[in-house]
Amino acid sequence: MSTPSACPVCTLENTYRDGEMNICPDCGHEWNDAAEAAPADETAKVVRDANGQILVDGDSVILVKDLKVKGSSITLKKGAKAKGIRLVDGDHDVDCKIDGVSLMLKSEFLKKA
Repeated sequence: MSTPSACPVCTLENTYRDGEMNICPDCGHEWNDAAEAAPADETAKVVRDANGQILVDGDSVILVKDLKVKGSSITLKKGAKAKGIRLVDGDHDVDCKIDGVSLMLKSEFLKKA
């Protein structure tokens, strides 16, 4: 039987196994070694455009409809192109620049160029 690793939160080694979970009695943190050992690629979020194509960092995209920018009088026109997008976590999936303005957009309003 292998001994559990040190707690990733408080780094103390006073940990024990309970079934498949490791438990730290000092801070109360519970974790699973198998979940932490999973590669980052498997847990990464897949971002798809309006047509279902998978988007990756560095892609070029085109707007599929006119969008009003909140807090501004700018309207992004259908067909505007953004080069070199960056995928981010959160409510909006894509960070890009269109006409020199940095924007965060939802992928459902974009298509891969």
